[in-house]
Amino acid sequence: MNKWVIGARPRTLPAAVAPVLVASALAGSDFSPLPALLALFVSLALQVGVNYANDYSDGIRGTDTDRVGPTRITASGLATPVSVKRAAFISFAVAAIAGLALSAMTSWWLILVGALAILAAWGYTGGKNPYGYLGLGELFVFIFFGVVATVGTFYVQSERITFDALLASIPMGTFACALLAINNIRDRALDAPAGKKTLAVRLGDRKARYFFATLIAFGYIAVIAMRNPWLLLVLLTTPVALRLVRGVLGQAQGRELIPFLASTGKLQLQFSILFAISLVLSHG
Repeated sequence: MNKWVIGARPRTLPAAVAPVLVASALAGSDFSPLPALLALFVSLALQVGVNYANDYSDGIRGTDTDRVGPTRITASGLATPVSVKRAAFISFAVAAIAGLALSAMTSWWLILVGALAILAAWGYTGGKNPYGYLGLGELFVFIFFGVVATVGTFYVQSERITFDALLASIPMGTFACALLAINNIRDRALDAPAGKKTLAVRLGDRKARYFFATLIAFGYIAVIAMRNPWLLLVLLTTPVALRLVRGVLGQAQGRELIPFLASTGKLQLQFSILFAISLVLSHG
């Protein structure tokens, strides 16, 4: 597989696609293809950018020296730190250009939101005090890949913010957090001695696994709270979710948890597709 595809970490990309898909379906008659496409470019470019930035920053810190998860291209020597850092900045630039186009079409205050999103993407593991090393990763993921991505995509098409858009952002955020949570549970034993105090390190193994289960559960609770009978279609994914949660709550450790990352991404995508379909049906 191409090293840059490996570094982009395709299994995490559902976290970027899902909020755009759901928010565009929620927009209903306000749906606009060009803003939706630009929002997707922003979301995907930010996700790829943060993956490269994380690869670079952890690589030069030595955190990825002993990996149990997917190959990191900096630590493994597949790519030089300079080239990985450049790839991250190119991804952020793509996100910024698409974001500027969206701002020109809707509101210039989106430039500030975009700038904060890029700073958050870099600051996860980059800089002197990366918040990912302080256990704050899930909080920022919920904000930017949940609330901002969903409400922002809805706004650029409808030019309004609604309570339903905020509710819809909750499952998008919790599923995105679940992707990070399972990743950190897998790496917990190696992150702790490396000084990377992720939330999984701070909570400990068992509590971190229950936290993962809680994130998945809150995704379903938020959809039910929208009180739309069509949205019950998402419950078709509950057998998959239950199998995933049971597996994570089991005894799997280290490399044994790698398949659960892919399964979490697939669940998020399946959930989001059914969520979007139910929203379209509810619009009549």
